[in-house]
Amino acid sequence: MTVEHATEEDSEIISVILGEIEAYYGGSADAPDVKQVRQALFGPRQAATVLLARDGSQILGLASVSLLWPAAGADTSLYLKELYVREDHRLKGVARALMDAVHDEARQAGCSRVEWTADRDNPPALALYAALGVSPHDGKVFYRSQA
Repeated sequence: MTVEHATEEDSEIISVILGEIEAYYGGSADAPDVKQVRQALFGPRQAATVLLARDGSQILGLASVSLLWPAAGADTSLYLKELYVREDHRLKGVARALMDAVHDEARQAGCSRVEWTADRDNPPALALYAALGVSPHDGKVFYRSQA
């Protein structure tokens, strides 16, 4: 297994996986428009970086990250928006490999920390983060509003 940056040629499989993620959380399994994925990841205003776990030509999972500024003072942090392992590849070390790659990405970008959220009703994710030795941060409250 390798973890590497997604390329524009990966847009279609990323779209498929985004549909899987929506279904995992109880939404529609319809994949988003590939053009929308391509524009968001490889257009002039790149919204995120996607790391893909691969076994040959097979995509096992993905991590989507973005830079946040400021973190502490003028430091930058790396925000993990999505970590997803496809169903047939769970509990095989893929998520841990992706988390290692996310932390490598943060170090290479000069970030002082990695931040993310997790749903309280996602025990597998919470167990992974506990196994990695990371404790929840109680000092933040999450908000969401429409743009």
